[in-house]
Amino acid sequence: MTQRTDTPPTWDERTQLATFLDYARDTARAKCEGVSEEDARKAPLPNSPLMTMCGLISHLRWVEYHWIQVMFLGEEPEGPLTAATDDDPDPEMRTAVDIPLPQLLAEYEEQSARYRRLVADRDLDSTAERPIGDGRHVDLRWVVLHLIEEISRHNGHLDIVRELVDGQTGV
Repeated sequence: MTQRTDTPPTWDERTQLATFLDYARDTARAKCEGVSEEDARKAPLPNSPLMTMCGLISHLRWVEYHWIQVMFLGEEPEGPLTAATDDDPDPEMRTAVDIPLPQLLAEYEEQSARYRRLVADRDLDSTAERPIGDGRHVDLRWVVLHLIEEISRHNGHLDIVRELVDGQTGV
């Protein structure tokens, strides 16, 4: 099982935020340990055909990409998010069904390592290049807090999906 901790080695703000972000990421990965490839692709909720373990991990990866690279750094969007429409707002969840879970997890970990370095190297008061919907430019602190919230919320979805597909609980 993935080693997780929510206790930071020091009590400064940056370390606390980074520790909780990594804890949320590690929890998502831990919830996927030992699941079969078949079960990782099952969508057990009848009204949520995109809610698979593969889809959720892909979603987490692309949400972090969106907030760090597109919104904070101001880069042009790439990947499945460019195909989002009102009718298909989460294409990264649908397209993930064709990607093996170990690959999705490896890509997510690689990206997490890059973002971990970015957060360590930037001032938390640095503002995003792109504004959010109301025109304000959030700071890096807000982005990290938002990612902690987003990943943690989807960890609850991973809990439910995992229990429904193979009965595993308590991860």
